[in-house]
Amino acid sequence: MDTIDWTVFTRRISIHQEAAMLFNAWSSQSALETWFLSSAVFYRNGIAKNPKETIEVGDSYRWMWHGSENIVEGEVLGIENFKRIKFTFLGCIVDVHFKNEEGENLIELLQSDIPSDEESKLNYYVECTRGWTFYLANLKSILEGGIDLRNKNMGLKQVINT
Repeated sequence: MDTIDWTVFTRRISIHQEAAMLFNAWSSQSALETWFLSSAVFYRNGIAKNPKETIEVGDSYRWMWHGSENIVEGEVLGIENFKRIKFTFLGCIVDVHFKNEEGENLIELLQSDIPSDEESKLNYYVECTRGWTFYLANLKSILEGGIDLRNKNMGLKQVINT
C-alpha cells in the first residue's frame, strides 16, 4: 500500500496553446486576473507595479479571489522565461513548469513544503489540490475556447467554481 506524501503534490494539464502563451498567463497582474484571481497586485520595493508589467524575482504580491475576502501575500522566488515561475504561497512553495511532452504543451504545478499536521493536510494539501485543479482547468478553458468558468456572483456561496 502506497502512503501519501502530504508535504507535496503535483497537478499537470495539457493546453493547446503555444508555450509562450502559457507562460504569459502567469507573468503579470492583468494576465492572472483573466483566469485565476479577482485581484493580483504585484509590488516592487513596496510600490505597486503596472498591471501589465511582467513579474520579476523579488516582487511581492497580494492576491484575492472572486467570492472570497481572503488575501494571500507572497513573493516571486524564481523565473525562467517560458520555462518556469516559482513563488511562495500560504507558507508553501509553488513551482510552475511550462514544458512540451509527447508533442503537447503542458503546465506542471508542484506545491511543496506543506506542513504535515492534520490541519495542514486538509487546508493546504486537500484544498489547494482542489483549487489548483479547478483553476488550471479554467485556464485551459479560457485559452482554448474563451469561456471563464469562475463564479463572480458574490451572492452565490458554496459552489465549486469559486
